[in-house]
Amino acid sequence: MKQHICTHINGEATEFLCDAADTLLQVLRDNLRLTGTKEGCGTGDCGACSVMLNDRLVCSCLVLAVEAQHSQIETVEGLANGDSLHPLQQAFLDHAALQCGICTPGLLVAAKALLDHNPSPSESEVRFWIAGNLCRCTGYDKIVRAILAAADNMRTTHDGAQS
Repeated sequence: MKQHICTHINGEATEFLCDAADTLLQVLRDNLRLTGTKEGCGTGDCGACSVMLNDRLVCSCLVLAVEAQHSQIETVEGLANGDSLHPLQQAFLDHAALQCGICTPGLLVAAKALLDHNPSPSESEVRFWIAGNLCRCTGYDKIVRAILAAADNMRTTHDGAQS
């Protein structure tokens, strides 16, 4: 029997039907066509399917869609503001911090979660925070540099806006 779920995804009220066994990843991709969230492993080991669920970073392949009832979900699609890329997305482009793109959405969501939590992370904190996201194409150095650059950009922009 299908379950009726009411939730908010990327700031918009959203309703969907799902089976009790459907994962949040399946519903995001297959039902709601939010295909930015990727399936890498299906076991919560790679982080490609990372989303924010009630301000908590989770692997959507490990969350049942019915658990999203009355929740706030943020996916990679929610990062950009219209045609304007989020500073993290721009930094990933500027620093060539991506190749095939499978891990990129999860890394971006994890990085945003970090910067929401700590706008001035050290390199060690960045490396620790993204440790649950596996990238098989690049070394992590460009990814770490992109996150640190985005943090600096966001602090500068925010500080400049308040002056």
